[in-house]
Amino acid sequence: MADASDFLALTAAMARPGQPAPLFLALQQALGRHPGHRLFTVMRHDAAAGFNARIYSSRPAEYPVGGRKQVRDTAWTRQLLRRGEPFIGYDAADIRATFADHELILSLGCESVLNLPVLWDGRVVGTVNLLAGAGHYQPAMAAPAMALAACAAPALLI
Repeated sequence: MADASDFLALTAAMARPGQPAPLFLALQQALGRHPGHRLFTVMRHDAAAGFNARIYSSRPAEYPVGGRKQVRDTAWTRQLLRRGEPFIGYDAADIRATFADHELILSLGCESVLNLPVLWDGRVVGTVNLLAGAGHYQPAMAAPAMALAACAAPALLI
């Protein structure tokens, strides 16, 4: 569960020069403590252009910064990007059903996902994405993780 020390670390990171890397590293570390992850990425959402762009990755060899994904009208898109609700995929079947790059995801030992929308002014401006082993993420983890992910909003607006 996120605690005050996580938020203090994030606000201290926001003050450091060289943004957004210090903020994203602090967020990666905070979310690595709870709920945990094997892969951590941040995507900027551009609703008008219809794509998401990767702006941070804990595994840049496999998921490089700058990678873009076209937004398609799916249940995942409607839940995460339109309604601003977190998405949990519990196992490999959920990964396969949701993500076109499922083979790469699964090859990294990631069989569950927690996608966290980052909202600003009533709209989704990006997502923080956590992936781990099968069955890792549970619904009770979403709200505390979303509170931490919200700290990414300033970096997604620049």
